[in-house]
Amino acid sequence: MKIWNAVKIALVSLRLHKMRSALTMLGIIIGVAAVIVMVAIGSGARVEISRQIAGVGSNLLLVLPGTTTSGGLRMGLGTAPTLTDGDAQAIAQEIPSVRYVAPYWGDAAQVVYGNRNWSTIVNGTLPEVQWVRNYELIAGRFFTDPEVNRAARVCVMGDTVARELFGAQNPVGQIIRIQKMPFTVIGHLVPKGRTTHGRDQDDVILVPLSTAQKRLFGSTLPA
Repeated sequence: MKIWNAVKIALVSLRLHKMRSALTMLGIIIGVAAVIVMVAIGSGARVEISRQIAGVGSNLLLVLPGTTTSGGLRMGLGTAPTLTDGDAQAIAQEIPSVRYVAPYWGDAAQVVYGNRNWSTIVNGTLPEVQWVRNYELIAGRFFTDPEVNRAARVCVMGDTVARELFGAQNPVGQIIRIQKMPFTVIGHLVPKGRTTHGRDQDDVILVPLSTAQKRLFGSTLPA
């Protein structure tokens, strides 16, 4: 009975003070909603940061070549291409904690398919890059060590390039031209999205390192 009496008194009080009751309810609703929104924002930010870190590659260490000085002006890291294939091999062989090594050598290039063309970054690298950078494939495969050894004209294409050149068509098996040279598309990468700096990680084409060095850019110094 005491509980029922308390409920009746509360209902009478609510009827007598409708404005106060409405404002109290509004305050509670706004407070709870604000907490829910803040928790959701925090969870979403945590998921997005984790996705971006996974996209770049976890436990990833970048080794950049040195700098140059011109007219007293010191350039940024990577302006002096001093690293070689031997450096990459030494890191892989002499540092036990390093599991995979994937040197890069590339530059911007014009890519053509039919009457479509796109300017993108073409990076020469090794098959190990798929594990270093956590690359996954929508279709096709990565190039192999024998293809690297013979400087094969094959490539793996990022999703942005595939969309610009092929639209909804499957690019695997198609022939494109990079720097006026024919290349066979053997793989289509799963989209990674943009980095925290706004760079599109899918606007890229990967080719065997030796192909980039010998056929495309004429240098044997991977950066």
